Amino acid sequence: MPTPGTPEWLAQVTEQIIEPDRPIIDPHHHLWARPARWGSYLLDDLWADTGSGHNIEKTVFVECHANYREDGPDHLKPIGETEFVAGVAAASADVQGSATIAGIVAHADLTLGDALAEVLDAHEAAGAGLFRGIRHAGPHDATGALTNSGRRQPGNIYADEDFRAGVSALGKRGLSYDTWHFFHQNQDYAALARAVPETTMILDHFGTPLGIGPYRDRVEEIFEQWQGDIADIAACPNVVAKIGGLAMPDNGFGWDKDDQPPTSDEFAEAQKRYYLHTIECFGPERCMFESNFPVDKLSISYPVLWNGLKKIVADFSEDEKHAMFYGTAARVYRV
Repeated sequence: MPTPGTPEWLAQVTEQIIEPDRPIIDPHHHLWARPARWGSYLLDDLWADTGSGHNIEKTVFVECHANYREDGPDHLKPIGETEFVAGVAAASADVQGSATIAGIVAHADLTLGDALAEVLDAHEAAGAGLFRGIRHAGPHDATGALTNSGRRQPGNIYADEDFRAGVSALGKRGLSYDTWHFFHQNQDYAALARAVPETTMILDHFGTPLGIGPYRDRVEEIFEQWQGDIADIAACPNVVAKIGGLAMPDNGFGWDKDDQPPTSDEFAEAQKRYYLHTIECFGPERCMFESNFPVDKLSISYPVLWNGLKKIVADFSEDEKHAMFYGTAARVYRV
């Protein structure tokens, strides 16, 4: 069979686009030119996805440890990623009718203390008006079973006083804080949100419920725990939920190992309970759909993914749909 995630594998499932005129902001994608299980993903690759039928008007790039500076102080090396993406974003704005990269979420070490201001100033200068916030992710898992290559933390970084001061500093500058972590860290994240109410915090990927390795046979137990944790997080008014990124291999749906990718009906049926619970807890005005591409491309194609998202909220009002597909991202990321 074709290798999962390749164009040949994804092309096995094609569908008519649902609501092709609906305006969409995709607030979470990456760009990189490096060997990886996802392959290179640059502007032409992004446009191949955003131009595949849905009306993707704008996107937000989220840091992925790509194109860092090779020289200079370590704390300033992430500026290279912002410089790189700002150049790609400028090119994206030159072609009418194609999605424009309208915002950049960069990386900084939020435990830097006084040196953090220098990093944020440098991102601002490099971002050409597109710098919107920081992602310093907090994933911690000691099982060794997970496949995502994101940088691991040795423990609960969310409780670190220097880290909390860094998150607070973002809010004072009008910047947002993005993160991702695993489901068993959701209460730690809720404690962070309560400690820094002045900063808008964006929870990526549902707080990542897991379904492989030692978590494989605990899906229902984890879902029950996750439901309560999401409700607790939603009680923090400074948190916004970025809903998507649930088709990574670590989530355990197994599509990355199947002979062909799922249809939008199969996707929606498998995942709708996560989406509907989160929307119920946060409200549509605090939820934004995301693609998490190219990471989720290992499991599903871009047009089929967005068809599935539209099916999940088919019964919602027009105002609620517009918030989740466009308005929340536009407001939170100022795009």
